[in-house]
Amino acid sequence: MKIVRYKTDMVPQYGIVEGEQLFPCFGDPFTGLTKQKKTLDLRSVKLLSPVSPPNIVCVGLNYRKHAEEAGVNLPSKPLVFLKATTSICGPGDSIVLPFHDSEKIDYEVELAIVIGKRAKGVPKEKVPEVILGYTIANDISDREAQFQESQWARGKSYDTFCPLGPTIVTDLNGDNLDLACKIDGKVMQASNSSDMIFSTCQLVSYISECMTLLPGTVILTGTPEGVGFVRKPPVFLKEGQRVECEIKGIGILSNPVVRQR
Repeated sequence: MKIVRYKTDMVPQYGIVEGEQLFPCFGDPFTGLTKQKKTLDLRSVKLLSPVSPPNIVCVGLNYRKHAEEAGVNLPSKPLVFLKATTSICGPGDSIVLPFHDSEKIDYEVELAIVIGKRAKGVPKEKVPEVILGYTIANDISDREAQFQESQWARGKSYDTFCPLGPTIVTDLNGDNLDLACKIDGKVMQASNSSDMIFSTCQLVSYISECMTLLPGTVILTGTPEGVGFVRKPPVFLKEGQRVECEIKGIGILSNPVVRQR
């Protein structure tokens, strides 16, 4: 099932996508969706981030080849950090380069887990019961701030630095999905989530040991090789570009890049 969150001229609501048709729904994915009989053309609505999360939990260096290109040892445990929820934006929304530290803004395509029910201390074998589904994230990063500070929160949490969407897909194997990132049509990242060091179930179980995962919590599972700061010469986002993050079975998350005015 493909779930979207959208608005026309009313308040945001959820819907179910079948082909190019959107079925508006009563309720939400966490308490239950009731599909209406009427349909809308998917192209006629404004898609929002498919969830408004209570928390965004991120995992760094979770792809083997990315750790290798960054020149660091493979982590023995997941490297967990947080992004501010105010960094969320949706499909088609602009990634805004900030006034300050705007020259080293990097892209990171990531598979995102969406938690479906309250979860704490979940054993790995029970994790599928608490996952609603998967969506696409772009973990935009200010490398200038990230590498100057011991904590990553500021460099990862500017407004618009977490594009999310376009859909939540409920029936996927998160540990075997092709994912890619393009800038103006040029492939920058291309990999498969099977290269993750820690699987989706390992990540959810580990994170739930220390914090309660509320319905709608988004977990970013790490990015593959090909990020901008390790390239020679480095490649960073520029005004006027378009970033497309794609994961097979979920769709394409496309966002233009603008400069803060």
